[in-house]
Amino acid sequence: MTNRNTVTYNSMISAYAKNGRVVEARRLFDQMPYRNLVSWNTMIAGYSHNGCVAEAAELFDRMPKRDAFSWTLMITCYTRNGELEEARRLFDRMPEKDVVSWNLMVEGFVRVGDLVSAFECFRRIPNPNVISWVTLLNGYCKSGCIVEGRRIFDQMPEKNVVSWNAMLAGYIRCLQIDEAYQLFMEMPERNSISWTTMIDGYVQCGIMDEALELFMRMPKKDVVSWNTMIAGYAQDGQMDKALRFFHEMVKKNRVSWNSVISGFIQNGFYVEALQHFKMMRKEGKDPDWSTFACALSGCANLAALQVGTQLHNLLLKSGHIIDIFAGNALITMYARCGRILTARQVFDEMVSVDLVSWNSLIAGHALNGYAKAAISIFQEMKKNGVAPDEVTFIGLLSACSHAGMVDDGLELFYSMSRDYPITPVAEHYACVVDLLGRAGRLGEALKLVKGMPIKANAGIWGSLLGACRMHKNPEVANVAAEKLFEFEPHTTSNYVLLSNIHAEAGSWGEVERVRVLMKERGVWKQPARSWIEIKNEVRSFSSDDSTEPRAAEVFMVLRVLNAQMRNIGHMSDSSLLDCG
Repeated sequence: MTNRNTVTYNSMISAYAKNGRVVEARRLFDQMPYRNLVSWNTMIAGYSHNGCVAEAAELFDRMPKRDAFSWTLMITCYTRNGELEEARRLFDRMPEKDVVSWNLMVEGFVRVGDLVSAFECFRRIPNPNVISWVTLLNGYCKSGCIVEGRRIFDQMPEKNVVSWNAMLAGYIRCLQIDEAYQLFMEMPERNSISWTTMIDGYVQCGIMDEALELFMRMPKKDVVSWNTMIAGYAQDGQMDKALRFFHEMVKKNRVSWNSVISGFIQNGFYVEALQHFKMMRKEGKDPDWSTFACALSGCANLAALQVGTQLHNLLLKSGHIIDIFAGNALITMYARCGRILTARQVFDEMVSVDLVSWNSLIAGHALNGYAKAAISIFQEMKKNGVAPDEVTFIGLLSACSHAGMVDDGLELFYSMSRDYPITPVAEHYACVVDLLGRAGRLGEALKLVKGMPIKANAGIWGSLLGACRMHKNPEVANVAAEKLFEFEPHTTSNYVLLSNIHAEAGSWGEVERVRVLMKERGVWKQPARSWIEIKNEVRSFSSDDSTEPRAAEVFMVLRVLNAQMRNIGHMSDSSLLDCG
């Protein structure tokens, strides 16, 4: 048996383990005719990498011989999987402790947020190095203990750029932007991480002018700094500037594309997001699960079933394992497109699900009018040991509201604080107002709003105003509208809705009053835009838009759809008056 064969075996074991194929790695390890110390350490490292703590410990105990690296590997396995007591016991048994093993213990305590034990362990290190100090510093900063973090920083016998960057990141994490900038200016040397961290601080605080000024001063701009600026402008709603930065980049990576695509999604530009997803693939950049999740979110908001189905197929063909994020996006997409059975199938086929998965499924059934099924899923969720949150109840209350299940909805609402540690927020009250309003119980709805422990917001008053339209109650509508105008004085649809309520009641004087109010406040009705899928592409259009490429094709499809709707009885409702 040659050394070369052992080296080959060790390399293959490492490769299998790094790709999650730990069973094959162990099979290969067991087949080895000769194992050296590297073989044992490699297999333990593979188990550690894949979270197989018990298997790693079993192998460690069987080792014929151990070196310092073997002990370090096993301690790392315990600390990174949160088993600090086991790590401590093993550490105490360690024949010779070096600074690396001490640092691992400090890191382990920091990882679980036990700063007291981390500090005690740090104090016992015979000769702490820079990594020891920085590990403790990071622990304090990540826990928001910025004063203690600064004290550790000031006590450091020697500081390198990593130390300065750690303290800088701590200030940024606590949004202490002035202190961060002062530290940044005091730095004896800065690397690209220093500059990008400071730029990101301004981005997080929404101070894009300062972020831009710092970016322009940066001596050597790397792709991370460009991506930070793109994400910052997108978060700030300035997609025009985000796009300009994106197009000016000489070298774009996947994060660059994801930043601009997610930016479009965040700002409601769903068609543009899908267009850039298509461009990304044309330029040879492979999308990851995050890209797919964003694109699927765009399809969900556009109800673009054909494009969403194509993305699903592409996701499967690309070899990506459908993780929780992409799976949740698929559930939402299919549900919003009315394919609730397919949404449930995706849920059932997911390797693992989380609370968001359950909430997406409940909300999907609510959206499609399956209230009893939504409640049934809620019961199933509880049986699986998953506790609900605020979002769960928004979906359930919405389901009951649309199905007219008033008693069930009220019981769920009161159970939030009675059975769970969940305090209702404005969104829950809006759902209950909608629930009562749809049932014609406008007096109860108004009483609930006036007696709420929190201040009613636009969503709550909007729900009440919508119910007034449904049940033709101009008196309560006036109360709701006046409050709503305080929150949204320039939202056209609110004025239109109030005008329509009075028009249906024949109160033309009130209709005129609303028109005058709109004129005085500079409110006008803007043409709405709609979307339609033609040959697996999403097209945006408005009723008077003839500039859209392939406009003739769009309007021809609309005429066909209109004819089909008339044939099956979906005629337009002429009673829906409009004050535009």
